[in-house]
Amino acid sequence: MNIEIKKSKKSVKYDKAIRFMEERLLDVNNNKSKELIWMLEHEDLYTAGTSFNENEIIDKSIKILKTNRGGKITYHGPGQLICYFVIDLKKRKKDIRFFISIIEKTIIDTLRSFNIDTFADKKNIGIWYNNKSKVEKVAAIGVRVSKWIAYHGFSININNDLNKYNAIIPCGIKDKGVTNLIKISKQNYNDLENRIIKNFISNLNNLNA
Repeated sequence: MNIEIKKSKKSVKYDKAIRFMEERLLDVNNNKSKELIWMLEHEDLYTAGTSFNENEIIDKSIKILKTNRGGKITYHGPGQLICYFVIDLKKRKKDIRFFISIIEKTIIDTLRSFNIDTFADKKNIGIWYNNKSKVEKVAAIGVRVSKWIAYHGFSININNDLNKYNAIIPCGIKDKGVTNLIKISKQNYNDLENRIIKNFISNLNNLNA
């Protein structure tokens, strides 16, 4: 599978990352570039997807960057691993819901390798952890498809500042919480990035038409 793997050690500005992906999407569509999986981290930032509502902003003083990805409002920042991608579904199954399930399986399988059991929810997109009686989100998914090429991506909370979510209703869901991996289980997550890449590529093979 001809996919470029890109790892950014320093934080990447959101608008720069989006421009890069949109340019890559055009090149992939014209068969000028490889598909892409890009692991990175953003500086402090709140982004809103195409289906967000203004009433999901609790702290009106925060700045919100409106984006063209799917989903609602979320937070990005240090301690959160982001996986962006540019994946050509024309070369695979033209099935967006199945592609989302591939992402869900990638995250769930990877976290299970750290002995953390999580699950997907058809009604509320993302990956969830059952903390006794409370269900909490540990990973967010936001995808856009253009020319049958999927881009944007998903994020996994590792040791980010969870207080940042108090300013918003994360993903527009009021009755569930947000957590991170360190809160669930204190262990070394240095290999998380590599395991995500390995599982994502493996699962993408199931998308081949």
